[in-house]
Amino acid sequence: MRKGLVLAALVVAALAVWLGQHWLLKGSPEGFASGNGRIEAVELDVASKYGGRLDQLLVNEGDFVTKGQILARMDSATLEAQLRQAQAKARQAGDNLLSAQAQVEQAQSQLNLAELQYKRAKELLAKKLVARAQYDEAESGFQVAKANVTAAKARAVAAKGAIDEAEAGVDSLQSQLDETVLRAPRDGRIQYRLANVGEVLGAGGRVLTLLDLTDVTMSIFLPQTLAGKLALGSEARIVLDVIPDKPIPATVSFVASDAQFTPKQVETQDEREKLMFRVKVRIPKALLEAHIQQVKTGLPGVAWVRLDATKPWPANLETPFKS
Repeated sequence: MRKGLVLAALVVAALAVWLGQHWLLKGSPEGFASGNGRIEAVELDVASKYGGRLDQLLVNEGDFVTKGQILARMDSATLEAQLRQAQAKARQAGDNLLSAQAQVEQAQSQLNLAELQYKRAKELLAKKLVARAQYDEAESGFQVAKANVTAAKARAVAAKGAIDEAEAGVDSLQSQLDETVLRAPRDGRIQYRLANVGEVLGAGGRVLTLLDLTDVTMSIFLPQTLAGKLALGSEARIVLDVIPDKPIPATVSFVASDAQFTPKQVETQDEREKLMFRVKVRIPKALLEAHIQQVKTGLPGVAWVRLDATKPWPANLETPFKS
């Protein structure tokens, strides 16, 4: 029973929209079409990238904010402690590298001495001025010194790798710490506060909803016989119920490729004419920025589109606004 009521309500709503559009279209001047709609703006969710407790909320619903402005902060005590630990580890790795480099220098000095002794022993052996055992001892000392240099250099390379690893850990934690500060992704107005201070949020937990009031549109529905004549960028006008004497300039920014309210079987021309396509008209960004304090979403009105570019706008649709 309940499902039947819901289905009936959806059918009535779809029929009401279609009839409203049909009534508007019948009264449209030649070369123009219109439809009912509501002002819409792009919504953005400001969310926490990592889970944690919401520590501060610095804005209220209705506040205007600018791009980069701090809106909220997540609790960062744990991350700050981890960052200090990682920084200490990085400093220790730096000290280890200095020690390893000193060992390389010491081993190289010993190698230079061992090489000099080996060369002297070799010359003396050729002149039979030294015993073979002394020569063998000098040669062995030279080989050991070379091996010590190689080992010292390997320890220095490992120490350098430990520094890189420690610094990467510091950078990772610093990045996470930066993410605990939630900033406005663009200019706009706070629409909703979705969380309260003290709440524990999961990764991706939404804190605020932001409206971009420089990206405002209205969607209407037109039959395929008219939607097919529209070109993207065509001129449009929006007439709001609250200011019916001040048409707002707009342009067609979207025409749907799929029909709405489509009959199950489309076979006759009459049936095809019932196909409705969503059309979106957009208000110029410069005009919105000039009147940003007056921009409100949800306001009902009528959007007019010009199907024939050679037709002048009727006098009642000439706009007083300049973009």
